[in-house]
Amino acid sequence: MKVEMIKQPGGVLCPASDMELEKLNKFKTGEQYTIEIKLTRNPKFHRKVFAFFNFCFNYWKGDNEFQSETKQFDVFRNHLTVLAGFYDQHVSIHGDVRVEAKSLSFSSMSQEEFEECYNALIRSAMKHVFKTADDNTYNQLMSFF
Repeated sequence: MKVEMIKQPGGVLCPASDMELEKLNKFKTGEQYTIEIKLTRNPKFHRKVFAFFNFCFNYWKGDNEFQSETKQFDVFRNHLTVLAGFYDQHVSIHGDVRVEAKSLSFSSMSQEEFEECYNALIRSAMKHVFKTADDNTYNQLMSFF
């Protein structure tokens, strides 16, 4: 399981978002776990991108309730990434074409490509998620530019 964390003063690692906190709650207090730590690219920009994903997801889901909001968020994030044009196509053994969102991880995408992807995500969200947004939502959306 991957959990995005932010290092705080004193060496304390804190979850990067409420969804990351949900993942951590699955672990038992007092148990020992082995973790692998990787520094993400430009953490501030990475947080901005995921704040944008969260904003889009919360607008899109409205009042809908999901059995697993974390899984639904991941599906939403992947679909928006595909709609932004950042995906790989694979052909199954049956000949079906499968489209899979590109990974946004540091090892999979350069900082330059990540910034390009972010711009494409904004255009895609405006076209597919916020097409009927009111002025207040539109003003909040503008804060991500």
